[in-house]
Amino acid sequence: MSDSADLPAQELAAWQYAWLRDVDAYAIRHADEQETVAQFRDFMRTYADAAQRELAIGHLTGAAWLVSADGRRVLLTHHRKLQRWLQLGGHADGDADLVAVALREAEEESGLADLSIEREIFDLDRHWIPDHREVPGHWHYDLRYVVRCCGSEQFAVSEESLELAWRDIGAMIGSSDYDESLQRMARKWRERTADGIRFT
Repeated sequence: MSDSADLPAQELAAWQYAWLRDVDAYAIRHADEQETVAQFRDFMRTYADAAQRELAIGHLTGAAWLVSADGRRVLLTHHRKLQRWLQLGGHADGDADLVAVALREAEEESGLADLSIEREIFDLDRHWIPDHREVPGHWHYDLRYVVRCCGSEQFAVSEESLELAWRDIGAMIGSSDYDESLQRMARKWRERTADGIRFT
């Protein structure tokens, strides 16, 4: 568990406590990811403005592991700026509710309307964003959430994507087409569905 409770209440904002609570819950479920968890805890405790894009060192972002109704496929974006296949997601722009951020980004980037999201964190990933035009390199502290497509799977490509595609989750594991972050989420999802855990 985080030792945030040892700090005087005035030293952390309410949303920082909420972030730390969710990360602590994640740490219990994923005991093998303590190094990553520690990085997120430290960042969240240090910066009350961690959800602001203007925080130059880095910022929190919200992302969606957007799965089909049958749980067998995930919707990925071929990101225009980064030129890679990624999960949907983006900047919080000051919104401390990263669940809301992830759902909003999923809706905006996919064009899908009938979506539902789980509130517990599915995956944490800290990754470096290289320099781009006038924006210096910085860290993204990405909180990923499971989002379910509950209606039509007919997506619409946004200006942030070169293309979107539904991809078979099982086929992603071990494929050089996907980075380790995506493969890790694919493995987590396969383990979860193998255990009979269903989306609620």
